[in-house]
Amino acid sequence: MTVLDSVLDPDSQVYQQNRAALLEAVDEFRAIEQAVVDTAESKREKFEKRGQLLPHERVARLLDAGSPFLSLMNLAGYKMHDDRDGTEAGGGTIAGIGYVSGVRCLVTASNSAIKGGTVTPSGLHKTLRLQKIALENRLPMVSLVESGGANLNYASEVFVEGARTFANQARLSAAGIPQITVVHGNATAGGAYQPGLSDYVVLVRDRAKMFLAGPPLLKAATGEIASDEELGGAEMHTGVAGTAEYLAENDADGIRHARDIMNKLGLKDHPRAAGDWAPPRYDAEQLLGVVPADPKKPYDVREIIARIADDSDFLDFKNDWDAATVCGWIDIKGRTLGVLGNNGPITPRGAAKAAQFIQLCDQTNRPLLFLHNTTGFMVGTDAEQNGVIKHGSKMIQAVANARVPKVSILVGGSYGAGNYAMCGRGLDPRFIFSWPNSRVAVMGGQQAGMVLRIVAEAKQKANGLEPDEKVLDMLQQSTAQKLDAQSTALYATARLWDDGIIDPRDTRKVLAYVLDIFRQAEERDLRANTFGVARL
Repeated sequence: MTVLDSVLDPDSQVYQQNRAALLEAVDEFRAIEQAVVDTAESKREKFEKRGQLLPHERVARLLDAGSPFLSLMNLAGYKMHDDRDGTEAGGGTIAGIGYVSGVRCLVTASNSAIKGGTVTPSGLHKTLRLQKIALENRLPMVSLVESGGANLNYASEVFVEGARTFANQARLSAAGIPQITVVHGNATAGGAYQPGLSDYVVLVRDRAKMFLAGPPLLKAATGEIASDEELGGAEMHTGVAGTAEYLAENDADGIRHARDIMNKLGLKDHPRAAGDWAPPRYDAEQLLGVVPADPKKPYDVREIIARIADDSDFLDFKNDWDAATVCGWIDIKGRTLGVLGNNGPITPRGAAKAAQFIQLCDQTNRPLLFLHNTTGFMVGTDAEQNGVIKHGSKMIQAVANARVPKVSILVGGSYGAGNYAMCGRGLDPRFIFSWPNSRVAVMGGQQAGMVLRIVAEAKQKANGLEPDEKVLDMLQQSTAQKLDAQSTALYATARLWDDGIIDPRDTRKVLAYVLDIFRQAEERDLRANTFGVARL
């Protein structure tokens, strides 16, 4: 066993500065999350008058008391579409992975306290991502629905791609993954197909309404006059049409039905008892001061590894051959996994080393963890002559084709093709999370500004003009500012480039949780059929 010897000094001024900067970033994204909750909470009186629970309360009642819950994509759509100030982020949906009646599930709830839970383009893409997570990890889904449907201001951006959510539901059912939906309010037009394509449907009496065309549209289209209840009420669907299986008296009763259904599906988890593993030798609190606030300053990714690995034990791989790309094996709560991290640019050797390491992990079914903090691949004559394109391509091939589960965490910068090689969003990791200090972009703002300045200056000279320094300065500065503004963790998470921002101190907990999700996915025996469960 090789125990890492940390040289980090938590009492140093540099550490304290790093810690303060990262704590400020944590406070920023937590404050935004809380503002969304507060916005929903401001509608409490309205919901209580209707005898309803707020969406967050529905989720809380659904989950097993005291069980862990991993929130996903809380800030999807942050300051996008109709979200003017960040208080309506989340894409109209509350989502995460937690336990319902002892079964780990993917849980979603329409955030009907904010704009009626209407779906924006970011909400649509969030749903598609959630469905992919459920399919890849064999997670049953429970949906608590109350939505006005698509946000009509963005209908053209939602309509065509929205069909994918329905296709995914059919495929989830065909794959043997149960879907339970409780309808707490409106589920109109396309929204009616979401419960219709679920395997189990619960409707709340006097509140749930499901129809392809509501009374006003029906009258306009056909002249027929019908009440909400006649056309699509809970009693009609459970007693006449047979669209739903269960009729609930109120929100809480509907959630009880969902828990009872899950309890009878035969999917109870049997978590492993705590094994013979020791916690890290260094406090997770210290993760706040590991990554320099100044991205130009070097650090050793092993300082992070030492604070997430069982007993801080790390078996290094080929470090003497290339030290910039760190590879090795650790255990997290007894589960072995391979880790790739960055101590500098990815060199040709580093890429070849990483590709070999990934194949070793794939051979023995060990999951892969990527800790991003890279400026990208090494550039220059030496790198090119040593085959950086060739070896970088092999690394990307290995990442793309590895059959084992992969999880990425952006702990710092993730730039250029280095983002691809380290299993960024485009390489489809099972999960990808970000620390609040992280950055993701094609290159740094200063680099981009300088590149465009050089190109513009060369163009002016080629046209026989004397370079205009003021224009070049403005071009350089504006480019740098633009790229820097578009590379922040908040900008990335709003666009679903990750599955959420996490507090660095929670890194080990999050990893242990998703590793157990991977284990369960491998062990779960599904009973697939051809078309999914049809309502006959």
